[in-house]
Amino acid sequence: MLSGINPTVRGFLIIFAVAGVITALSLQPTLAVLFWVVRIAFFIAIAFFIYRLWRQRREQIAAWPTRAKTVFYGGAALAVVNLVLSAVTGYPSGGLEILIFIAVLVAAGFSMWRIWVEQHSYGY
Repeated sequence: MLSGINPTVRGFLIIFAVAGVITALSLQPTLAVLFWVVRIAFFIAIAFFIYRLWRQRREQIAAWPTRAKTVFYGGAALAVVNLVLSAVTGYPSGGLEILIFIAVLVAAGFSMWRIWVEQHSYGY
C-alpha cells in the first residue's frame, strides 16, 4: 500500500504519525528524558572515538617537541571544557552565545590541526 507513494511523502507521513502518537498519548516528558539519554550517549560515543584515535597515535605525539604537545593537548582541553560548560550551563540560547561557542571550537580544532600538519610536513 505505501510502496507506491513517493518516498519523501511516505517519510513525512511516518513523521506525522509518530508526532500524532506522542501528542495523543502525552508522551512529551518521556520524549524529553529519551532526548537527554541520547545526548549523553552521543557524547560518550564521541569521547570513545577520540580516545581510540589518541591511543593509536600516542607514540607519535609523544615524540613531538614540548611546544607542539602543549598546543595540541591545550586545544583538546579547550574543546572539552567548552563542550562540558555548554552542557552544564545549558546549551547556547542566543545568537552571540552560539557564535562564541562555535568560535571556541573552531579555534581549538584549528590549533590542533595546525600542529598536526606542522609535525607531519617532512620539509615539503
